[in-house]
Formats: sequence, structure tokens, C-alpha cells
Amino acid sequence: MVFDGFRRSFEDLLNRATRPEERRVVAARMKETLVQARIGLDDLRTGLEKSRQRLALEERELETVRRRKQLAEGIKDRETVDIATKYEEMHAQRVDVARQKIAAQEAELSLAERDVGEMAAQLKTVMSGADAPHGPAAAIDPGMETDERPEAADLRSEIDSLGRARATADREADAARRLDELKRRMGK
Repeated sequence: MVFDGFRRSFEDLLNRATRPEERRVVAARMKETLVQARIGLDDLRTGLEKSRQRLALEERELETVRRRKQLAEGIKDRETVDIATKYEEMHAQRVDVARQKIAAQEAELSLAERDVGEMAAQLKTVMSGADAPHGPAAAIDPGMETDERPEAADLRSEIDSLGRARATADREADAARRLDELKRRMGK
């Protein structure tokens, strides 16, 4: 699982936090871990979306091959029918694999969202000064939007800021890649 490392470090932080004066340090580390976990969730969602796009492309290719095969059968072009049959099998296998991959990614995303929700609930508990519940029995509040404490607002702000910074960095990297590709094509 993607979040096993995050979950372990989160649990370690919770287990070490026994004295009230340590709570602030632990809460800051927990916030950082939660921010990283939420960024990981975004990566999982992006990967899932790309897989869905690939599946749609493969399904279109499969339909195209099937249509060409029918046309070839209509004009009794045996050679084209044989080639189309070969490609139909290949694309059908790719569609099956893509569907299985999407199902696995959806299950992984669901688990990760649950883990992040538990981590958020544990962080809220630590920030409130109570002893943190452990395990699945902990209350789950993945968004923390209903929390009015300033610490939660700071956490949301930090997560939003990191998300914007990451999106900006991704756009800049994409622009640099495109520029390099354009230069390569132009021979510079």
C-alpha cells in the first residue's frame, strides 16, 4: 500500500506523544505527514484518471478493429479478416487488463482515503489535547471542513498551498519539456 510508510510514521508519532509539551512538536510532524499523504492521494487519483483514459482509447481501438473486420468479411477479404482477428484479440486483452488495473486502483484509492481520514481524525484528537484513539475505531473526518479550530485552518491552508505549488511545478516542468522537444525538432 502506498501509505504504509506514512501510516507507520504517524503511528510512531502518536505512540511517542505522551507529555503535553511534546504535543505541539508531534502535531507539526503529523501535519506534515498528513500533507504528504494527501498529495499521495492526488497522485493516486491522477493515475486512476490516466488509466481510465487509456481504457477508453483501447475500447475505441477495439471497436475500430471490429468494424474493419466486419467490412473485410463483407467483401470476403480473408487476409484482412485474419489480421483484424489478430488485432481484435490483442485489443480485447488490453481492455481486460486495463479494466482489472482500474479496479485495483479504485480499491487502493478507497483504502488510502480511509487511511488519510483516520490520520486526520487522529491529528484532530492530538491537537485537541486528548489521547489519540488508534486503529479503525478512530473517528474519521477526511476533509476536516467542519472543524473551526485555527490549527485545522492552518492545516487546510498548508495543504492547499502545497497543492498549488505542486501544480505550478508540474506546469513548469511540462512547459520545459515541451520547449526542449520543440528545440530538438527545430535542431537547436
